[in-house]
Amino acid sequence: MAIEQLPDGRWKVDTEPIKGKRFRKTVKTKAEALRFEATCRAKVIDAPDWSPRPKDTRRLLDLIDRWAVLHAHTLADGEARRRLLDSMAKDLGNPIAVRMTGKDYAEYRASMLKKGANPKTLNNRLAYLRAVFNVLFQLEEIDYANPLARVRPLRLQERELAYLNDDQVQQLFAVIHKRCRTPHVAMIAAICLATGARWGEAQALTPHQVKDGRVLFVNTKGKRTRSVPIDPVLEQRILDHFKRHGLFSKCLNSFDQTLGVSGIPIPAGQSSHVLRHTFASHFVMNGGNILTLQKILGHTTVAMTMRYAHLAPDHLQDAVRLGPVADFRHFFDSWQKPESKNP
Repeated sequence: MAIEQLPDGRWKVDTEPIKGKRFRKTVKTKAEALRFEATCRAKVIDAPDWSPRPKDTRRLLDLIDRWAVLHAHTLADGEARRRLLDSMAKDLGNPIAVRMTGKDYAEYRASMLKKGANPKTLNNRLAYLRAVFNVLFQLEEIDYANPLARVRPLRLQERELAYLNDDQVQQLFAVIHKRCRTPHVAMIAAICLATGARWGEAQALTPHQVKDGRVLFVNTKGKRTRSVPIDPVLEQRILDHFKRHGLFSKCLNSFDQTLGVSGIPIPAGQSSHVLRHTFASHFVMNGGNILTLQKILGHTTVAMTMRYAHLAPDHLQDAVRLGPVADFRHFFDSWQKPESKNP
């Protein structure tokens, strides 16, 4: 008999659609057994070499291992990402991956929020874990849908993008020259302010990347090279700096400490990024084009650059000119009751 019920109530399928091609499987219901038998017969007719894949019982850590082997080496932060994913899998109880649900992750996220985890950090973790399933599905390592596909990221309050005004820039450099022992801090900060570069991009520059009135950034976050024009005077100062002091050293900590001592109020988490925001903000306030700014900053989408659009000189000025209270003075000046007219 191809299908029979076992003493424990489950159903066993034992079918041989063609001679020498035999398939066995134990399932919970008779309906599942019938479907499996029908599938085997149909598939073998279409493709005699077909064979059902064995049940995937690998746990989440096992999948992360496979992801690391197949994909982590393509990422700049592959090793760090692997360690974070391993930690997440353990916190989730290392479930059998195919049985994992969006609810499992939602409960994990809720517990992390109670412990004080940053919502943006949790959104990043969701994206990382989703990527594991997506990559393995694309590479045919797994054959089931991403269990986290329907989990929505947390809605975040948009952060203020702080930038320095001219007086604050002068104040910052005065403190840098007074407190920093290494000359590299001032030069890297100047490059960031002049080009909108990230600190790490400027810090990694070498002399051959500064020429012909341009700075070429090659170690970018978006993996794309970009060339940004600079003033000839700054170009010469950078080259002279390399000749006198050698390549830039890692000095971000020194900048962070100096920024703190300067007393300039900066939102938490922005630090050296305030230099990039300062370039972008002044660029827009001085009438620069958003699409040009996108290319300078290296944003992959203009949506990222649009965060600075509100600083444009003409941004939303129609709200003042065309709104219902364009002439608001009569709300505050002494008001005379109009004389009544005789009917």
